[in-house]
Amino acid sequence: MADKYVAYVSSYTRGSKDGIKIYDVDLKNGTFSEKGSIQITNSSYMTISHSRKYLYSITDYGVEGYRIMPDGSLKQNSASSINGMRGCYLSTDYKDQYLFVAGYHDGKITVLKLDDEGRILGITDEIYHKGIGSIADRSFFPHVNCVKMTRDNKYLLAADLGLDYIKVYQLDHTEGKLKMVDIIHSEQYSGPRHIKISKDGRFVYIIHEAKNYVDVYEYTEKTDGNPEFEKIQTIETLNDYHAGDSAASALNLSEDFKYLVASNAGDNSVMIYSIDQKSGLLTKILCLPISGSYPKDAQLFPDNKHLVSLNHENNTMTFFAVDMKAGTIVMNAKEIPIMQPNCIIFYKLGE
Repeated sequence: MADKYVAYVSSYTRGSKDGIKIYDVDLKNGTFSEKGSIQITNSSYMTISHSRKYLYSITDYGVEGYRIMPDGSLKQNSASSINGMRGCYLSTDYKDQYLFVAGYHDGKITVLKLDDEGRILGITDEIYHKGIGSIADRSFFPHVNCVKMTRDNKYLLAADLGLDYIKVYQLDHTEGKLKMVDIIHSEQYSGPRHIKISKDGRFVYIIHEAKNYVDVYEYTEKTDGNPEFEKIQTIETLNDYHAGDSAASALNLSEDFKYLVASNAGDNSVMIYSIDQKSGLLTKILCLPISGSYPKDAQLFPDNKHLVSLNHENNTMTFFAVDMKAGTIVMNAKEIPIMQPNCIIFYKLGE
């Protein structure tokens, strides 16, 4: 029996109450059909627990938690304030004990405790980044844009798009407190945006919004127990010929961890890289248009033969057939309207 998937898509809710839409995934034809929706305000980002049982979403007043039902529908089980401005990213640690929220608007990291049923219990730590950034049009303020645990579950990486660095925090698993132990410095004016980590945990991929490239780091622990991040590659997210004023946006790993997908606003394109499983290095396969404006998120289908782009500024999702060998994407289905989409997650039913 073929695997069945649903897709969760989050969006802003200007004129609508349904901030999360749920779609049945047609793997054969590479498209979606809507099956349900959730009323939530301005879902800017979502994540699924590592147990694959719960989904968490940003909302205007904080975060909401949902149990994933057998048919892929969602049932709310908790909610919590984050004691600050609306977040832009969230993730859990690998034991699903804590939920981390990144604050773009107030430069804040919020840590919340989770119970064994996936419910959000409340805040255990709050950290505000401080300093002066280098990108004038962002008012020089800290902007925490992504928070992601290393796969050994020891360190939280927090990308600050305003200050051009990634702070590394050690997590106290008992108290839910963070202690800064290192800083990964990005190039000035680069704007680190999102972080992904290889399946074996050895390689860290960081996309930089303002300079349109991905940095690849090899992660190890030194003999004294401290983390070490060595940059081994920098690779562009654009073709040599591209639209001006482009900004890198999404960064996603394929379900089998063999490919990395990046998208570019302005250029309105998607880049697909192959990942060398031994060295962690990236090789460009293709960079092509996505038939929309501002691909805020883009993701390969679980079969690696299709791709969906969430086009935030013209309110559509566009669908493509992907040929990795030929290095091509071809539109293969009718676009689907959706108001200001932000984030997409594929979920295999029965997980």
